Amino acid sequence: MLLPSADALAARIPDGALVAIPPDNSLPSVAIAKALIRRGARGLRLLGVPVSGFATDILIGGGCVAEVETSAVSLGEAGFAPRFSAALKEGRITVRDATCPAIHTMLQAAEKGVPFMPLRGLIGSDILANRPDWKVVPNPFAEEGADPIVLLPAKQPDFAIFHAALADAQGNVWLGRRRECATIAHASRAALVTVERVVEGSFLEDERLAAGAISATYIDAVAVAQRGAHPVALLDEYGFDADYVADYARAARTADGFRAWLDREVLAAGQKAAAE
Repeated sequence: MLLPSADALAARIPDGALVAIPPDNSLPSVAIAKALIRRGARGLRLLGVPVSGFATDILIGGGCVAEVETSAVSLGEAGFAPRFSAALKEGRITVRDATCPAIHTMLQAAEKGVPFMPLRGLIGSDILANRPDWKVVPNPFAEEGADPIVLLPAKQPDFAIFHAALADAQGNVWLGRRRECATIAHASRAALVTVERVVEGSFLEDERLAAGAISATYIDAVAVAQRGAHPVALLDEYGFDADYVADYARAARTADGFRAWLDREVLAAGQKAAAE
């Protein structure tokens, strides 16, 4: 389904929803994150797949987030995510610590329709002490001796949100090799996607494009949002805007600085786009 804007996509996400967002190097929809702030979303539970970045930080700063499950929250070269750090210190959000393999494993379980999947690499780590929902059990196939294994429950987000270069007239979305988005689309109840443009034809009928596409079967709705991943990079379309992120990181160190940035870059920009 083609919708008119990122704001129309954000309107489909209710307060309290579990929302999966890919990392900054793999097609996050900053456009939807900004639209959720404009909508005044509250109580969102964010799942970083497997790490969280710019979109997560602005959503936290905008007061939209109650919980984050991720293996890290960072702005990369620009340093710590300032609004995440402030919210954590002030006790305004809950953080569910995870690892990159664990997050992928839980999503893959949901993708396959099974209640859990095993993962060995967590054995011996401190993280297990803080995740009572992860169960250490004996390997039932071990022939002799102790052989513990961790069972991770399936994780099914309510929504996957991401940005891609292209959608076709059939509703298929082309990602290239960024397969995190395919995993979260398969595992989630619904996928909402912003794209740079919509083209004619069907990616699934083109041998050169089919392998990098997600079938429309897994896509709930699409909207065109040019430069919808900015300031992060989008494939060969545009590069990472390091200066923009560095300016944001400096501004967002304080609540007042973040509010000024938000008024300028999200709220006023949204009003301008609506007027156009």
